[in-house]
Amino acid sequence: MPLKPLIILPDPVLRRHSEPVAEVNAAITTLIDDMLETMYEAPGIGLAAIQVGVPLRLLVLDVAGKDEPRNPQVFINPEIVWRSMAMSRYEEGCLSIPGYYAEVERPNKIRATYRDRSGKAQEIAAEGLLATCLQHEIDHLNGILFIDHISKLKRDMVMRKFKKKQKL
Repeated sequence: MPLKPLIILPDPVLRRHSEPVAEVNAAITTLIDDMLETMYEAPGIGLAAIQVGVPLRLLVLDVAGKDEPRNPQVFINPEIVWRSMAMSRYEEGCLSIPGYYAEVERPNKIRATYRDRSGKAQEIAAEGLLATCLQHEIDHLNGILFIDHISKLKRDMVMRKFKKKQKL
């Protein structure tokens, strides 16, 4: 399984809206395996297909702790169907914005529908870190980055930094 190159800010691909996966086939399962390997190697806890240049509504994540066995999860065509009013804050980072972290406030609990690796319809109730990670990765599928949830001043500073790095 080859590692996929990560798309890094300010690449405009990160702002694309991803298209639904029409069918779970061998190409999709290969992409899933490649994405998981890429995520673990990075290392990260979540990765959306658009972050490896594939504009499909597909994401993988694993929020298992360092001392726990891996627990990879696959979400095909995920959609949030409910959000709690209660909010929580987590320090978020992103494989596409390496080295930058910021506190982001999001709903503490969500419910989402999706298809699993075999294409079977599923629903998940998530809270805490899992809810945050799912929201972060689903945002990617909609062309939204976690820096869109911070102040304009901080976001502009991050964009300038990454545009400058790109020119080097």
